[in-house]
Amino acid sequence: MRILVIEDEPELARHITRALIRNGHSASAEYDGTAGLQAALAFPPDLLVLDLNLPGLNGLEVLGRLRDSKSAARVLILTARSEVEHRVKGLQAGADDYLTKPFSMDELVARVEALGRRGGTGVGEILEVADLRMDMIHRRVTRAARAIALSPREFDLLQLLMQEPGRVFSRTELCERVWQRSHEYDTRTVEIFIARLRKKVDADSLPPLIYTIRSVGYTVHPPE
Repeated sequence: MRILVIEDEPELARHITRALIRNGHSASAEYDGTAGLQAALAFPPDLLVLDLNLPGLNGLEVLGRLRDSKSAARVLILTARSEVEHRVKGLQAGADDYLTKPFSMDELVARVEALGRRGGTGVGEILEVADLRMDMIHRRVTRAARAIALSPREFDLLQLLMQEPGRVFSRTELCERVWQRSHEYDTRTVEIFIARLRKKVDADSLPPLIYTIRSVGYTVHPPE
């Protein structure tokens, strides 16, 4: 993958890029939000490692402008452990995952590579629930023949729900299976992504397909 690191601590940025290069990726770094955004628009990366506390444009502004430009780059945001509100805003703005500082470089590389994994589980596999259709090979989703643009994490979450329509998945199980996180506090991430999916899948006054089962979790099934 071609990866752009936008991090205002030069030494940390260099450590990250070296670790990514050692693991077979092409990686470069920028040290402020304005330069980082310009680089991301001029030479679109496959993935961004994006710090939220940046000089110039902050990380949320960079992310917002990227999504406004229809960039499909996957985004891993870096936040301080105390910045829960910023982390939530980053996910709501279109980030795919987050990592809190301080972190191990092995975990960063693992999260980057998890975001980079694409593809279905077999040739010609299609999932359908009512008029919602998912092509797992080409990673395309349509509803009522209208294309729906999903981030990689949104796609993975919807795929899991559509593979067993009617089954109720707890927040914890979704967190563990989609994000490989087991901590209870991370289930807030699931809620954010469900809200993002609803805006896309259940839009335009269509009958809802994504349901919340109070105090239990979430499920996808045809309209009742």
